[in-house]
Amino acid sequence: MEENQSCETVYVNTFTNGVLDPAQPMLGPVRDGGHIVANTTPGCWGPMITPSLHGGHEVTQPVYVEGAKVGDAIAIRIKSIRPTSRVTSSGNDKTIEGRFLGDPFVAAKCPECGTSHPETRIEGIGQEAIRCIECGADVTPFTFTNGYTMAFDSTGEIGVTLNKEATEKVAHDGRNYMAIPEHSVQNPIVTFAPYDIVGAVARMRAFLGQLGTTPSRPFPDSHNAGDFGSFLVDAPHEYALTKEQLKDRTDGHIDVNRVREGAILICPVKVPGGGVYLGDMHAMQGDGEIAGHTTDVSGIVTLQVHVIKGLNTDGPILLPVEEDLPYLAKPITEKEKAKALKLARQWGMEKLEETLPVSFIGTGANLNEATDNGLQRAADILGMTVPEVMNRATVTGSIEIGRHPGVVTVTFLAPVERLETIGIASFVREQYAI
Repeated sequence: MEENQSCETVYVNTFTNGVLDPAQPMLGPVRDGGHIVANTTPGCWGPMITPSLHGGHEVTQPVYVEGAKVGDAIAIRIKSIRPTSRVTSSGNDKTIEGRFLGDPFVAAKCPECGTSHPETRIEGIGQEAIRCIECGADVTPFTFTNGYTMAFDSTGEIGVTLNKEATEKVAHDGRNYMAIPEHSVQNPIVTFAPYDIVGAVARMRAFLGQLGTTPSRPFPDSHNAGDFGSFLVDAPHEYALTKEQLKDRTDGHIDVNRVREGAILICPVKVPGGGVYLGDMHAMQGDGEIAGHTTDVSGIVTLQVHVIKGLNTDGPILLPVEEDLPYLAKPITEKEKAKALKLARQWGMEKLEETLPVSFIGTGANLNEATDNGLQRAADILGMTVPEVMNRATVTGSIEIGRHPGVVTVTFLAPVERLETIGIASFVREQYAI
């Protein structure tokens, strides 16, 4: 791949079948410092009712980054995120027994003819509209417990949940209203036409639920994280792995709402070229994605990629926009530094630490495991003990939930000398204009 001439910009409008497989071809290569422009598909719900997909999502075909070797990292600048869907549906889910083998996201099957990953057709609208092509059975492994359909204004600022009549109008022309890309195979979730919540108003702030690099073994895309990934351990289907093999993930599926326009996400390189992929754009989401799902939309995304040699991080490091930092983790201002130095001199001290914010992603089977994972990753990268990271996160930062049940961010003010040692200080300084 790297022998080919690298491109300044790689345009992406093709997708995986739901599996991130390092043996599959990548697009590119894109040059170090170049750009990726992608038309993404909606994330969770559409793929969840499309049993032919193997991973619960439908993310972009990965892109090879020139010069990225195993043990390096790739800093991904999110230059822009522009939702294109005019309407979507979402809500809390329940699974239907008999329609999957162990995992409804990964191993759907027809309850009548037994076909694995059956192709489907749409018959009418509603939660029984997805039918097996082979035998005609209702085949979706998921339905709503409480669902809604939301329309968005043209400015990308406001969403409103629709009533029955409007929802059913949308359901009959789902691919159009959701702006589903032409190469996407997912069934539009608006086909289900849910309207349990009517007239609710929500603010839009789009972000990427999936952004990262390709793991070093095949992973269903929605399971490339410690919480969903734990479902693969000793599973009864073809993507089963051991607990030790789960470490080959790259945590590209994190649903952290701070992974939005203006942020930088630094991702591990575990295969040659890194394999940058993205998807699962959401129109808005509160911390935790507590309903299990939020407003999945199509969109156009522009990224810029930079290789960081030898960083060797196990999981993502996030540099959020300053507005999204916890209060205690915001950069110390010049006025605050002056006050601190005055106080220090009263105690016979002439030197203060120079610090800047950094946020480490942690994932695990539950929030406690995710917190431990994030603390350990921060300690390993920065050359600290876990107790030191715990202290710094307590007095100069915060632990915040990305996704329930098992994604957190460990954010704190880290010594600049440590950031320089690992090669990310220039990105942090630029991000916070220091």
